[in-house]
Amino acid sequence: MSNVIEIRSITRDFPLGQEIIKVLKGIDLDIERGEYVAFMGPSGSGKSTLMNLLGCLDTPTSGQYILNGNDVSKMSDDELAEIRNKEIGFVFQTFNLLPRTTALDNVALPMVYAGFSKAERITRAEEVLKNVGLADRMDHKPNQLSGGQRQRVAVGRALVNKPSIILADEPTGNLDSITSLEIMTLFDEIHAAGNTVILVTHEEDVAMHANRIIRLRDGIVESDVRKEEVVSADKEL
Repeated sequence: MSNVIEIRSITRDFPLGQEIIKVLKGIDLDIERGEYVAFMGPSGSGKSTLMNLLGCLDTPTSGQYILNGNDVSKMSDDELAEIRNKEIGFVFQTFNLLPRTTALDNVALPMVYAGFSKAERITRAEEVLKNVGLADRMDHKPNQLSGGQRQRVAVGRALVNKPSIILADEPTGNLDSITSLEIMTLFDEIHAAGNTVILVTHEEDVAMHANRIIRLRDGIVESDVRKEEVVSADKEL
């Protein structure tokens, strides 16, 4: 299976007054196409910074990042914006939907930037909303939807351009436990359909949906285990 992500010696420093804060301290990582990965770690571990780099929202101080065969570590802002729209589907804790826009138009929005015709956008957005269980909510605006429904719209928007990876940052952070389980079941289905899914979460039960859990601490990878290894270790105890 080929790698969709290859990271070599990635660092990320942030200036703070006269100081340099070293947030990522040389990370090496491969993620295969079709994997389901969760990043975990305490506050300040670097997981959000790493997520921003993976999502091409930021660039590393040093090191190399290959996304789907493209070296994105040296790209300009315009090139990064194009890669983000084409290769990456984002799902955020706060949904980030346009408030005065219907679910259908929210989902179709990335296709506007990708240059699809209006007819193509409507057809694809309708298909995606049906897939995430919102066939009867297409004309609703975010304030007419529950939190779980809003997150489904956000998931639909992430899927609409058929990206290489889905990046989800604390996707259940604003949801109750029952709705959280519904959204994670949806992510399980998205992964089962062949998508590469990467989550950032501080919740163990959310992380256990993934097949691989990578824990960060102090800017380095502390552990990187596949779920079958965790399950077999539990059985031995």
